[in-house]
Amino acid sequence: MGLRELLIPQDKIFFDLFEQQAGIVKEAAWQLVALTEDFTNVKEKRHAIWLLESKGDQVTHAIYDQLNHTFITPLDPEEISRLASTMDDVLDYIDGATEKMFYYGIASTDSHMIELAKLIHMSTVEIESAVKGIRSIKDPRYIDERCIEVNRLENIADDVLAHAVTDLFKTDNAIEIIKLKDIYEHLETATDYCEDVANVLSDIAIRHS
Repeated sequence: MGLRELLIPQDKIFFDLFEQQAGIVKEAAWQLVALTEDFTNVKEKRHAIWLLESKGDQVTHAIYDQLNHTFITPLDPEEISRLASTMDDVLDYIDGATEKMFYYGIASTDSHMIELAKLIHMSTVEIESAVKGIRSIKDPRYIDERCIEVNRLENIADDVLAHAVTDLFKTDNAIEIIKLKDIYEHLETATDYCEDVANVLSDIAIRHS
């Protein structure tokens, strides 16, 4: 530890907030899986995810507020901002997908939605593990492995989306095509943002190891 760190202790509250945010994202993703696998009581399940999205917003705001009032931060301010922003994006798209499912009034989910939801959840599990790893960065390889796995899952999601759209255009109900394609793309975009989170975490591990 250098003289600068000895004289001005780094504020570790950011790691607490990041871990809290990652946990909220993972819980929302798990509830998304539950919704797609059992498409009943949709209004209540959608509302529960909305509450998590609102809770996540509060944590994001707390991170930015802390950033504005902290002189010495454990990570670069840009890294803190990017990590908070990208995790918030994942949560926004999870919430947005469930909102579309509800307001579009779809009769049921399908195998493509379920698979995409599971890929989102698996990605958020890896993200939470990597986020916990940046507190001390004792094992940057472990963090990198989690990030590589998120990238792999995002590639699978791309394939799922391609197959979903291909199947969709074999049907002839234009309204349903528009609705379902929008939902599929919203779910897949959530995996894109998971990959963005992984890229930020990988950069942090490299820079601070």
